[in-house]
Amino acid sequence: MRAEWVDRFLARVTDTPGGCWQWTGYLMPNGYARITIGRERRYAHRVAYEAFVAPIPDGLVIDHLCRNRGCVNPAHLEAVTQRINVLRGRSAAAGRARQTECLRGHRFDAANTYLAGNGTRKCRRCRALARERARRRQGVSYASA
Repeated sequence: MRAEWVDRFLARVTDTPGGCWQWTGYLMPNGYARITIGRERRYAHRVAYEAFVAPIPDGLVIDHLCRNRGCVNPAHLEAVTQRINVLRGRSAAAGRARQTECLRGHRFDAANTYLAGNGTRKCRRCRALARERARRRQGVSYASA
């Protein structure tokens, strides 16, 4: 790595009380820091990880352990799978992924869970109860055997 490149990178960093290296250069609308190296635009946190830690293994993404998208401190960055990154996050998708039960308290386990067409987990027991309620509303009954 060229020394002037490192100096240019570090000139765009400010220390914060939480230990983050806050990027003072361009921040994208989603909060991630971006830098142009040569003619290539890159995420600054990925550049920091590759420059100060190690190359990013194929199939892994960089997780901000501090949850600050504008942080480029290599100590706050970790290469993980996209699934781990999502599970650690605060998004609605992360919250749903962490759920162990449906809204009615039925466990999400192999026997009681199926994937809907949109990829979300659904509860088999709740689906059966909903179908039974629909049959009762429609007046459908089962003949005795």
